[in-house]
Amino acid sequence: MAGKVFFGVSMSVDGFIAPDSPEELMGKQWMELQRWVFPLRFFRENLKLGKGGEEGRDNDIARETFERTGTTVMGKRMFDAGERMWPAEAPFHTPVFVVTHEKRDPWERPGGTTFHFVNDGIEAALERAREAAGERDVRIAGGGETILEYLNAGLIDEFSIALSPVLFGAGIRLFEGVDAGRIALEQVSAEHSPKVTHLTYSVRER
Repeated sequence: MAGKVFFGVSMSVDGFIAPDSPEELMGKQWMELQRWVFPLRFFRENLKLGKGGEEGRDNDIARETFERTGTTVMGKRMFDAGERMWPAEAPFHTPVFVVTHEKRDPWERPGGTTFHFVNDGIEAALERAREAAGERDVRIAGGGETILEYLNAGLIDEFSIALSPVLFGAGIRLFEGVDAGRIALEQVSAEHSPKVTHLTYSVRER
């Protein structure tokens, strides 16, 4: 039986998930948004940053999200930013399907990540991702525009938000342009830690 299609993002209290410009990634605000992730033991292991790191529920959630993911889908904007910043051994360790107009051969990286470039839309990318994932879940990694396309198309089963105690004021809003008349949510869980609040929702048609 096919797994779920989900996304999971960190979000500021005022609803932003990234700065406007890719050049501002790794800037002060974005680092504050992701501050809960960087010290985690799993994060350090996955990026081969050395031993040690924080354990606890935040770490468990990060590990569980990784382990449930059989394949990843992302947009071209996220890929372009990540191509500059990811280490040679990219942190996905699964097939990744990039929704793009660019025609490009698959790009294989050490550690099990291969990027496949899909030129015929979000549904075609998802179909290929489902096939590759088997019984595991498909994660829609981002960016915000790609997540919104899948959400408005009724293709998301579930999503999680790590709500960080930071204000952006401007940037990319997660739900900017959402088809709220079509989409209904049911809360699955809410878990608080000292650094972030984890909110999980299932998605259904209104």
